[in-house]
Amino acid sequence: MIPQLPSQSTKRFFNYNPKIQNILAGKQLLIEELPFSPEEIKQHFEHGYLAYRKGIHRKPLTCTRCGTTDPSWFAKFPCSRCGKVELYCRKCLMMGRVSECTPLVSWAGQEPMFDRIVEPLQWNGQLSEGQKVASLRVVEAVENSAELLVWAVAGAGKTEVLFAGIAHALSTGKRVCVATPRTDVVLELVPRLRKVFPDIKIAALYGGSEERHEYAQLSISTTHQLLRFYKAFDVMIVDEVDAFPYSIDETLQYAVQQSRKPESSLIYLTATPKKQWQKECRSGKRNCVTIPARFHRHPLPVPEFVWSGNWEKLLHKGRLSVQIKKWVEARLATGKQALIFAPKIAAMEKLLKILRNIDPPIESVHAEDPDRKEKVMKFRNKEIPILLTTTILERGVTIPNIDVAVIGSEDRIFTESALVQIAGRAGRSAEYSTGNVTFFHYGKTEAMLSACSQIVLMNKEGVRKGLIDV
Repeated sequence: MIPQLPSQSTKRFFNYNPKIQNILAGKQLLIEELPFSPEEIKQHFEHGYLAYRKGIHRKPLTCTRCGTTDPSWFAKFPCSRCGKVELYCRKCLMMGRVSECTPLVSWAGQEPMFDRIVEPLQWNGQLSEGQKVASLRVVEAVENSAELLVWAVAGAGKTEVLFAGIAHALSTGKRVCVATPRTDVVLELVPRLRKVFPDIKIAALYGGSEERHEYAQLSISTTHQLLRFYKAFDVMIVDEVDAFPYSIDETLQYAVQQSRKPESSLIYLTATPKKQWQKECRSGKRNCVTIPARFHRHPLPVPEFVWSGNWEKLLHKGRLSVQIKKWVEARLATGKQALIFAPKIAAMEKLLKILRNIDPPIESVHAEDPDRKEKVMKFRNKEIPILLTTTILERGVTIPNIDVAVIGSEDRIFTESALVQIAGRAGRSAEYSTGNVTFFHYGKTEAMLSACSQIVLMNKEGVRKGLIDV
């Protein structure tokens, strides 16, 4: 139960610190995370400004911060604070240790008020017809504190679809969060949103961020950082809801729910919703709006399936299948840049060694590559003709004029979602609205067939709605 705020007469004998309010409003933090003395924290609690929540519950066994109930995530340790042997949660340990005698501290008083700006959005861009429909639905969800799925094909311009809804929320004093599973997406979104909402305080929240203690009306956050929030946001927008690790981590899904206010809007964005959600959208059981076409009104490139034999066995022998070799040589001959996806780093490195004998400037990149950003920039600048990659570049990369290939598309790492996203790298710009997408395989999989079917269905819907020029 949240304690009542003190009366004015009581406040006269208490030195209230507004910095504590700014840091803790809408948050749940460990005492060790707070840059204040234990005595000052205790005084604010005793005067009703702070609330403590038990970190670990034994019956039923639950971590309050991350919602974990799996016993395998709990371990014992001798606690120096209370002198007992206690349970702590290993699932969210990277955010600081939560144990049985560790309280999570939250603000119990009134939230800081934001200055209401009538027209916070400063943007002169134009939305496509598909974007306009989706934008109106986002505004409706914000107004009605509703849940909405925006199912938009890769390259449809999901971010711009959010502008009007975010502006409506900000103009009415609401607090908004745009969450995404990946730090690099946060770093990409922050400057874009600061440009179109120049008078709004925006905080970028990710591991190591210097803004993690700031109280902002608009937060751009990784889903991991939402574990620090509690009933904070009036509008929660989750981008790339299908992406790893959010799609498989119940803790992150719990964090999204816990960081929302009881009456709030929840908007999901994705190009590849899971099958159950697709069925619910098509049957009308889920509130959903689709953008089946890109702004340039050209259809999505449909993948071509090419059997390439036991490509992995050939790589071990230092050879390349004829089909793959011809595809690469055709791109090099015409000067067409290409992204080639491989299922494993080891396979990619063997492939790189072979392809460099054909053209030395060819490069490769993966998640642990220290030169990853530099190589992607060189690829953007056309200094690299072909870039080999793992699934790390399946999202968030827009190169105007490229073809795309997947080698070993039968590998289980290439899920339906991953293959749709990979295919979405081609044909994204208006000037180069077409592109070749080829899945080289040693046997077709359900994921390959489903990905191709989803792309074909979206193209048909785009034509039916008059969003694609025939």
